[in-house]
Amino acid sequence: MFKNVFGSGFLVRTAHVILTWVITLILFLHDTELRQQEETGQLVQPVFFVLLVLLSVLLYFAVSLMDPGFILSDDSDLHFTLGVTEEQQDMIPPPTKALRQRRCGHCLLQQPMRSKHCQTCQHCVRRYDHHCPWIENCVGERNHRWFVLYLAVQLLVLLWGLHIAWTGFRYAPSWQLWLRTNGMLLTVVVLVAVLSLIVLLLLGSHLYLVSLNTTTWEFMSRHRISYLKHCGADENPFDRGTFNNLWGFFCVWGTVVWEQVYFREGSDQV
Repeated sequence: MFKNVFGSGFLVRTAHVILTWVITLILFLHDTELRQQEETGQLVQPVFFVLLVLLSVLLYFAVSLMDPGFILSDDSDLHFTLGVTEEQQDMIPPPTKALRQRRCGHCLLQQPMRSKHCQTCQHCVRRYDHHCPWIENCVGERNHRWFVLYLAVQLLVLLWGLHIAWTGFRYAPSWQLWLRTNGMLLTVVVLVAVLSLIVLLLLGSHLYLVSLNTTTWEFMSRHRISYLKHCGADENPFDRGTFNNLWGFFCVWGTVVWEQVYFREGSDQV
């Protein structure tokens, strides 16, 4: 389920962890609200903040090392997991020749619908979203929900850290003295503010795409994808409504046979 922690992304993961704990240490060493609470024995918020940072690091490693849904062998016996009974599955028309699973030109395995070969990971990935250099891993069917959860927790940590750093600024009679006194905190504030904006945009875009039941790859390249390029600009064969899309993404576990979803939607429209 998890990849080798000392793989190709070791340096990226190490840099992420070091940067996270260095910023946390700076917030505790300077005269911030966090340190003042620690010195007065009010440990609830400092402890909760450290636990939240630890949770963000653990989630980072989870999505970074988790199998995103690599296709390692041909498997034609997958079960449909969206609550459809066997009798209902028998009523779903089989895939036509035009949309039959094709073999990947790189790993020579059959590619289920919504999968794509990642040149970096050298594997085909189920419900491929994108390859993320931040986690040095693909985001796919198995780790996408954890990636979104990680972004939400990371955003909360960054915004809280930004508030804590802001409380540490101290008055000085001149700009030179102010920069000497608050230079380190100013660097932290700028860095955390930029990271907060990036994570906010990422989280917002992923929640938007999830609510439509589409992926980053499908959204950006639908004109080149065989099962989407013949659809209208606003047509998505996988869209089952915002609530059902969100419920299926966050609450339904297991591998989905997207060919069945695709052809069921097509038959419902007839």
